[in-house]
Amino acid sequence: MSSNPVAEAVASLLPRARTELAELVAFKSVADFEQYPRSESEAAADWIADALRAEGFTDVALLDTPDGTQSVYGYLPGPEGAKTVLLYAHYDVQPPLDEAAWITPPFELTERDGRWYGRGSADCKGGVIMHLLALRALKADGGIPVAVKIIVEGSEEQGTGGLQRYAEQHPELLAADTIVIGDAGNFRVGLPTVTSTLRGMLLVRVQVDTLAGNLHSGQFGGAAPDALAALIRTLDSLRAEDGSTTVDGLSGDAVWSGLRYDEAQFRADAKVLDGVELIGSGAVADRIWARPAVTVLGIDCPPVVGATPSVQAGARALVNLRVPPGVETGEAAKLLQAHLEAHTPWGARVSTEVVGQGEAFRADTGSPAYRAMADAMAAAYPGEEMQYAGQGGSIPLCNTLASLYPEAEILLIGLSEPEAQIHAVNESVSPEELERMSVAEALFLRNYAAS
Repeated sequence: MSSNPVAEAVASLLPRARTELAELVAFKSVADFEQYPRSESEAAADWIADALRAEGFTDVALLDTPDGTQSVYGYLPGPEGAKTVLLYAHYDVQPPLDEAAWITPPFELTERDGRWYGRGSADCKGGVIMHLLALRALKADGGIPVAVKIIVEGSEEQGTGGLQRYAEQHPELLAADTIVIGDAGNFRVGLPTVTSTLRGMLLVRVQVDTLAGNLHSGQFGGAAPDALAALIRTLDSLRAEDGSTTVDGLSGDAVWSGLRYDEAQFRADAKVLDGVELIGSGAVADRIWARPAVTVLGIDCPPVVGATPSVQAGARALVNLRVPPGVETGEAAKLLQAHLEAHTPWGARVSTEVVGQGEAFRADTGSPAYRAMADAMAAAYPGEEMQYAGQGGSIPLCNTLASLYPEAEILLIGLSEPEAQIHAVNESVSPEELERMSVAEALFLRNYAAS
C-alpha cells in the first residue's frame, strides 16, 4: 500500500483492532435465545456502545427492536453543514455449527497462516472494527469531515426484521445522505469490490401429511402413501435435470452484466469435490447473482440412527429461495407456495407457510458516492480498480433504507471474501483486507465530504 497519513494511521492501529476483535468474537452473540444466552448478545451490544462513547459519539443508545433483540445506535456530529453518512454492521453471528470441525475454538480469535479465525471475524464483527479503524484514522489525520451515524444490528443473521421494523417506526433516526453497509466483501483478496445487487430471500415451511399415524412398512408398505417420499418428490420438482431452479411462473434466464466469475475459481472457492458437476446453466455469475436459487435447508424426518421400519405419516421441510433484483419477494412467495402445492403427489395434504423474507436490492452505481468510493479503493489498493459484483445473499435492511430514504446513496463493502468462509466452520478474516478496507472507507469519507 502506498504511504499516506491515513494508511499509516490504520497500520499503527491494527494491533489494537486485533485485540478489540478478539474481545468481540468472544461473545457468543447468536440471536437464537433458545440455544444461546441472551446475556451474550447483550454483552456484545454493551461493548459496542462503550466503544462508540469512547470515540465521542453522542446519543449512544441500545435500541430494543420488535423481534426482542438490541441494535446499537450512535451519532457523531460533523463540521457545520457537513453531509451525514450512516455506517452499518451487525454483531449477531451464525451458530458455530460443528464445533469439533473447527481447528481452533470458534469464539476465540486465533491467528493461523496469516489469517484471524473465529466466528464473526469477517461476518460481521470485523465490519464493526473496520468502521472504528476508519474513523480513528481520520481523527488522527485532521478530523472526520462528515457527520456520522452508526447502527450495529443484533439480529441480521436470523432474518427476523427487528431493525427494519424499528427504522420504519422511527424514520428520522437513520436518515443520511449516504449509507455504507459493511456486511459484504471483495470478490477475492486484494481486488476492491462493491456489491451492487443483492438477491432477496424467502423461507417457506412445507408440511406433507398422508396418514393418521406411522405404519409398519412390512405390513403396509407398497400401498400406504409415504409422506416423506411425497415430500421428496415435491422438493425434487424445484430443480430441472441440470439442477437449475424451476418454480412455475418464476423467470430463471437473466444475465449478469458485471464482473465475471471463472468456473474453475468458483469450484475452488466453493470447495466442490473432484468429479462433482456444478448445477444450473449459463455463466456462474448469472446463476449466483442474477437468477433465483432454491435450497432445501432442512427436512424433519427420522434420523438414520434409531430409525424404525415405518411408513411416515407426515414430513416437513424448510425451503430457502433467493430472489434476484426485479422480482418482488411477495410475488415470488405466492409462486413458490403454488408450485409446492401443485407438485405434491398422490393427493397428499400439503400446507405451506412463509416464515421469513427480505427484498432484493439494486444500487445506483452512477452516483457521486460510488465515484468517491472508486477513488478511495484505487488509493487503498494500488494498481487495482474498483469492481462491481453481485451477492447471492440478502441484507433485507437495504431495501428498508432505500424505501425510507430514496435520495440516499447506498454502498455495500466489507470483509467477507471467499476465503473468509462465512457461515461455515473455520470462519476467518484477512488482517490485510481489514487494513486496506479501513483505509478505503476512511478515504471515501474524505472524498465524499468534498464531492
